[in-house]
Amino acid sequence: MGVTCRILWVEAAQGCPWRLGRGMVLGARITSGSGRQYLELELGRGALLVRERMDREALCELSPSCFLSLELVIEQPIEVHNVEVEVLDINDNAPRFPRQDYRLEISESAVPGARFHIESAQDPDVGTNSVQNYLLSPSRHFALDLKGFQSGSKLLELVLQQTLDREQSALQQLVLTAVDGGDPPKSGTAQISVRVVDTNDNPPAFDRSTYTVSLLENSLPGTLVVKLNASDPDEGSNGDVIYSFGSYTPQKVRQLFTVDPHSGEVRVNGTLDYEEASSYEIYVQATDQGPVSMAGHCKVLVNIVDANDNAPEVELTSLYSPVPEDARSGTVVALMSVTDQDSGLNKQVSLRIPPGLPFTLNSFKNSYTLVTQGKLDHEKAAAYNITVTATDSGSPPLSSQKVIHVEISDINDNPPRFEEPVYSVYIPENNPIGAFLCTIKATDPDVAKNAHVSYSLLDGEIEGLPAASYVSIKSDSGNMYAVRSFDYETLREFQVIVQAQDAGIPPLSSTVTVYIYVVDENDHAPQILYPTSTNTSAALEMIPRSAYAGYLVTKIIAIDGDSGQNAWLFFSLVQTSDPGLFRIELHTGEIRTTRKLGEDSTPTFNLTVEVRDNGEPSMSSSVSITIAVVDRVSKIIPDRRRHFKSPSNYSEVTLYLIIALSAISFVFLFTIIGLSIIKCYRYSLYGSLKVQPHFIEVRGNGSLTKTYCYKACLTAGSGSDTFMFYNTCGPTGTTGPSAVVTERHLTGQSGQSAQNLIILRNDSITPNEVRLPW
Repeated sequence: MGVTCRILWVEAAQGCPWRLGRGMVLGARITSGSGRQYLELELGRGALLVRERMDREALCELSPSCFLSLELVIEQPIEVHNVEVEVLDINDNAPRFPRQDYRLEISESAVPGARFHIESAQDPDVGTNSVQNYLLSPSRHFALDLKGFQSGSKLLELVLQQTLDREQSALQQLVLTAVDGGDPPKSGTAQISVRVVDTNDNPPAFDRSTYTVSLLENSLPGTLVVKLNASDPDEGSNGDVIYSFGSYTPQKVRQLFTVDPHSGEVRVNGTLDYEEASSYEIYVQATDQGPVSMAGHCKVLVNIVDANDNAPEVELTSLYSPVPEDARSGTVVALMSVTDQDSGLNKQVSLRIPPGLPFTLNSFKNSYTLVTQGKLDHEKAAAYNITVTATDSGSPPLSSQKVIHVEISDINDNPPRFEEPVYSVYIPENNPIGAFLCTIKATDPDVAKNAHVSYSLLDGEIEGLPAASYVSIKSDSGNMYAVRSFDYETLREFQVIVQAQDAGIPPLSSTVTVYIYVVDENDHAPQILYPTSTNTSAALEMIPRSAYAGYLVTKIIAIDGDSGQNAWLFFSLVQTSDPGLFRIELHTGEIRTTRKLGEDSTPTFNLTVEVRDNGEPSMSSSVSITIAVVDRVSKIIPDRRRHFKSPSNYSEVTLYLIIALSAISFVFLFTIIGLSIIKCYRYSLYGSLKVQPHFIEVRGNGSLTKTYCYKACLTAGSGSDTFMFYNTCGPTGTTGPSAVVTERHLTGQSGQSAQNLIILRNDSITPNEVRLPW
């Protein structure tokens, strides 16, 4: 049989003893049905101790009373006793609201007395330790009604005591405090945020009732006139303002101005004119977007300011064009008038033209004249585009431009000018009649008939004949042609004067000298002067039987009517009865023995010698020679077959040889004298020319000397007037200059070319220096 004992225990107590009777302690133990042992029994003293801290709120939650049920078991004999331990509450918990923040939205149109529910605070303590009172932070708009709380309700009521105004206070912050009855008391707080919901209770209002603006009359469309500012203290759509013209705004004003509905900017939309209206009144209203819209009004007074908005205008009343290029300075070219619709300084206009033109402006009031200044030249400028700029005195100044096209008429003030100072033409001899020589070209910077050039030959003589019998020229093209076939051996060079004349009135002309050089062609075969033979007999030469190797048998003397390389002669044996006995010098024509004659040699030898020039193609001549071998030259008896009839024939041959040698010497001397005369004549004729081509020809006859043809260009102040020539003929066995080959193509206006070839071969010669004065 058990005994129930009730023990009062404070929930915060720990380790406090509760003693049992001594007899009950032996073999006693404590059991708990909750599974957790908050209490334990100390057998030695018989004390009931708190094993761990107890939390009444955790054990019993919100129950007003809290008990722990235990069993005390005693052995020997077994006894079971029920023990109830009451856990008493202490104020160990502060009040706590379900939420820390409460958000309320209350329209500003709410009337006083309106109630708004708020959850109450909770305190796990019981009795007087639980929530006993609520406090609200001071507010003139809200109060706290605690009647429901006192009657046991868990909701509190917030009462509106005064009308709200969002424009004055859009958000109100309140603090609600819950206080328990503990000692000392504990409290908890919650934040109450009251957002005042707007209503459309305010109309838009402009910052000024009248806006006064000054605007230039030349303001462009889009120019900002004024930016209006209307404010509405409401929020949301109730505070969104739209701008528009008021009903009192005239239609004309609506066409000249615009109002931006959102920004309130008033801008120019048309063309303003001070002369049409000096001011405009614009009525503008601002309307909010509330359910029942409200509007505010203002007036914009726009004063138009006169501006320099008219540019001056230049009117061309008279134009005298074209103007002759020989017009005197001050000649009137154009008459102009200037107008400006503005007044005052804006109407005062000045004109100007670009600098550097041969024109100037003269003014008289609003009339202007454009006159020439300086000399005009059609060849430099055939026309002028004169830009006349008119500028008024406004601020800023305005200007306009007028382009006047003035043409300059040409007069015949320029003679034709040749493209070359002189013309040099090279044409081969034996040319066909009518062969093209060259084209003479002259230009005239004038225009029309003043620039039409015709060509003609001036009267002159060549070798006693008119120049027109040698060449002709086409008057329209300037093409020059040969009238006859030229012969280099007869006429080597000549000159004609060509005149170019324009068709102006009076005509102007100029002349140019054309030098025509005849280029040699190989049209003459070599002529053998010695020895001579006929078709029926050969030339006879004698050699003694005792002649040694290198003995001079005879010398072939030949000449060529051509010049230059065409007159260079080359000698060769083309036929001989004994090929190994005789040889001939290539350039001199000397025939010599190659070995000593034998006692048993034949009494006669037959040779055929060919003389060939260096032309292209080359030409040649040949001579047959019979060489008789005699013991003594004076006792030789000619063979009748060889036409040696008597000793008198030998005397005749000697006489012919002397005559031939004398003639050749005379020709050579005459050539030297002729060259000197020609040189003096050319020097007197062309000595003043800066550059002038000349041909110098030193020519001889065949094997006596060689013929050379030189072209020289003399310049004034060259410092030298001497040419050096070399005669390559000399005794056998001497050394001469090394071979030098120089080739030059000379091309004239005719497009044809001539060739001069100078060859110095390495012959066994000694150079003899010859100086000819130039």
